[in-house]
Parts: sequence; structure tokens; C-alpha cells
Amino acid sequence: MRARREPASPPLIPGFEYVKLLGLGGFADVFEYRQDLPSRSVAVKVLLASSLDDETRVRFSTEANLMAQLSHHPSIVTIHHADISADGRPYLVMEYCSRPGIGARYRTERISVQETLRTGIRLASAVESAHRLGILHRDIKPANILTTDFGYPALTDFGIAAATGGAGAAGTGMSIPWSPPELLQSDPHGDTRADVYSLGATVYSMLAGRSPFEIAGQPNGAADLIYRIERSPLPNIDRDDVPPALQAVLARSMSKDPVRRYPTAVGLAHALQQIERSLGLTVTQIDVLDPAERAVPRARPATAEVTAEATRARPIVTIDPSAQSPAPPQAPVAPVPAPYAPVASAPAAAPFGTPAAPGAYGYPGAPVAPSSPSYLAPAPQPMAAAPATVQAPGASRGGAGRTVAIVVSVIVLAGVLLGAAYLAFGRDAGVGPSPSPTVTTAEPSPEPTTITSGRVPSPTNLQSSVVSEGLVRFTWVNPEPLEGDGYLWGLEDSENRERVELPYVDVPVPDGEDRVCIEVSLVRSNGQMSTTPLEGCFR
Repeated sequence: MRARREPASPPLIPGFEYVKLLGLGGFADVFEYRQDLPSRSVAVKVLLASSLDDETRVRFSTEANLMAQLSHHPSIVTIHHADISADGRPYLVMEYCSRPGIGARYRTERISVQETLRTGIRLASAVESAHRLGILHRDIKPANILTTDFGYPALTDFGIAAATGGAGAAGTGMSIPWSPPELLQSDPHGDTRADVYSLGATVYSMLAGRSPFEIAGQPNGAADLIYRIERSPLPNIDRDDVPPALQAVLARSMSKDPVRRYPTAVGLAHALQQIERSLGLTVTQIDVLDPAERAVPRARPATAEVTAEATRARPIVTIDPSAQSPAPPQAPVAPVPAPYAPVASAPAAAPFGTPAAPGAYGYPGAPVAPSSPSYLAPAPQPMAAAPATVQAPGASRGGAGRTVAIVVSVIVLAGVLLGAAYLAFGRDAGVGPSPSPTVTTAEPSPEPTTITSGRVPSPTNLQSSVVSEGLVRFTWVNPEPLEGDGYLWGLEDSENRERVELPYVDVPVPDGEDRVCIEVSLVRSNGQMSTTPLEGCFR
């Protein structure tokens, strides 16, 4: 048995006072420090002196840069500062998460289904945000999920993250129990769906109290786990309070074939939301980073109107499933992209430090999903102000006084007329038979669309075509496209539904079948959706 190594000595950092050791890793140690100004506790991740080779420095620098891009997400650990200590060791100063993380809890506590669903959705939001920036995390596991002081899960350890589609998108440093089969091969390869697998495996572990393919009383070494991950079916979670629908969602997210998984992390988040609804739980919001919100022109004048708008605009987009905000303005339908369009890679990092230690503080990365419109509903339009009397230039005060006198006279005269009408007709009300009242019908609105604007139409023109053997692409048309539209689809005989942002989906044909049928509904940015889904089959 290998002896546990001693931690490295904490470096002297100006403005920070060492408090205690938080954790040890393969490439770095993590310490708690007390910062002088502002006064707060922080976690400092320090690269080991034995790991100061060029490759490790690049990985450490990559981690710092990726964390800086993502750390404003509520479920990703915040990075405050990065530097090199006086003895030459690079370090990161990060948010200190004082509560026990998932890695410290899942084997010793019975974590409720409600907390697990909420945590899974929030983590999926973080992973999806990283994917949209072109970053793959590649090491999602319970030990890399801390808990903030506000009780939010916080994804950390981006030390082995990679750009989506990059050459190093797989194969280094992943943790076997939560890794998908494609990353365990001799020639590993992975994309966003590898992170979806690891996220599903982490949610599974929170409920099962063990890693997915760990079997009590049997050997659970690396070779044993790899064999089961590649060949064995996913064991059911032995808990009465875990509904079969949740078991099915996790089984799909951890399918051995990446094509059969949820294609995006937000797709898994929507599936977990469906479980919350079926259990009568409060639906957890999805906070997704929209890269389009970050490209804000900087040359706009700092007027009061612009300043107020900038305050409202945030790069974190909240998807509220119960929101009933006004529908956004119309926008043209986005064209359907090629099946597998290349994704731009994240910017290269300058050599600086080392990768995150397993289980220590760090920051994850993730792949980019196809670009999609913002989920933000438009701000409510201000109420129209009452028309004001415009005074011509050069008008005298006397003219204004005469105007006021005329208005007052008109008001008095109207009151007199109303009083006379009451005396003439109102006093006899109820005496003798009353004549049938005359019902006045308002004229129909010249814009009837304002009356029916709450109805969301169904998609139209559902068509199918073969992408490859056993894989069919369904496409459809949005008859009334608006900004922020999405689509909820699912197999005809299944209760599971998945949201996509573009008007197409690739569906595997079930083994032994020669047909596959789907249903698809249009979903507005405010959560409203088609009353009747569009149905169709491929034969």
C-alpha cells in the first residue's frame, strides 16, 4: 500500500494569511487562506514544485483562463486571482466553499431525490454553459462538486478541460468510475455527450451511494470497472423512492452508445425537470450562459437609458419553466446546420501553471452546443403616457391660464349634464317594468392577432430522411417563428421529452424495428407550448 504523501508547505502570499490544508491532489495542494482586503476566506490551489514542467504549467494556465470565463455562473466555483509565488509556484485564488461537497456526502448520506434532481439540473446548466463556450470538462464526478455557502452545487477542477472538438478532447486524467466507454478505449475520443454521461453517472452516484458499476462484495479495481462500463447493463438503483422514469433518464444519459444519449447537457436538464413535475416538486430553473450576450458593443454613449439597459443585460440566461412573460418579437427561422458542424476551439492558454488536482479546487470545461437564440424574454413595454398639451414656442403665461380655464369649464359642464341625466332617469329605476336593456357590443379589434397571441401553433411539414444506418433525421417548420423559440420532442410511446433549439433532431431506429415515430411541440421563450404536438413516423 502506497503511503499518503505529505502536503507541500503553503507559500507566502502578500495580503493573505495561511489558515489550514483543505486537500491534496496529484498535481496541486489546496489551502484555506484569509485575505486581508477584502476580508474573506479563500481557497488557494498551489502547483506542486515537482510538477513544474512545461505541460503542467500549460494545463494550470488553461484551468485559470477557463475558470475566469465561466466563474460568474452560479454553479461554477469563482476564481478571484492567479499569480506565481515568490518560490516560483503558480497558484489560483478561488471562492472558498465551506459546506461539505457531494464527494464527501454521497457515500455516507441518503441524499433525497428532490435534492438530487435540483443539483443535477444546476450542474447541467453549468456544463451546458461551458459547452456553449467550446469547453469540455472531461472529469465530472462527485469529488469535483463543491457546495457554496448558499447551498448551490459548484463545479470545479478544470485542470484537464479541453476545447470542443480539439485534438486533446479525451484521454488524460479522467476518473474511471464516472467515465464513458469511449474515453476508456486505447484511442479515446469524446465530445459533449461524454460530459453528459459523466453528469448522469454523478447524479446516479448521489442516489445509489456508490459509483454506477461498483458492486459490493466483488472486486472493484480499475480493470473490473472498465469491463463493466463497456459491457454490463446499468444496475437499477435500489431505492423505493427513485421513480422508474428517473431510472430511465439516467440510463439514457449513460448509454454505451453516445448517439443514444441526450445530445446536450440542457437536454438532460429538461428531462430532470420533467421528473420534478411528475413528482409535484418545484421545478428548478436552468441558468445557461449565452455567448451572444457577451458580444456587447463598447462604443455606446453612457446615457441613462443605455446604463439602465446594461444593468438588465446579464450573460446568465434564466429559463423559467413557469414564466408567462410576453412573447418576444418575431425573428426569421434559423437555417438547419450541417449534421456535425465544426465547433470553434477555446483560446489557447499561455504557459503558467498546472492542472487541477483530482478532488481539489479547480475548474471544468465543456463543449460547444449549436448556437441558439437567447432564452431571455423581452422586457415589458413601458405604458404609454397620456397625451400632453404642447405649448407653442413663445406662448405667454396668459395663454396657458386661458387654456386651464377652458378645461375647467368643460369639466364643470360635463358634471352638470351627468347630474341632470341621473335626475331624469335614475330616480325611477325599479318602479314598474323595466325595458329590456340594450347590449352594446364592442367593435372587433382591427388586429385580431392580439386576441389569439397566447396560442402557440404546432410545427408543420414534418419530414424524415436517413442520416446513416440506424439513424433518422426528422425536420419540421416553425409556422410563426419568434426569437427564443425551441422545440420539445419525444418518441411517440415514451413519456420522456427533450428540448432542442433547432428545427431538427436525429433519432436512432430501435433495434429490430423498421419504423420510428416522434411527437414535437413548439415552445416559446416564456414557457408556453403547442396545445397539440405534431406527430410523424419514419418507415
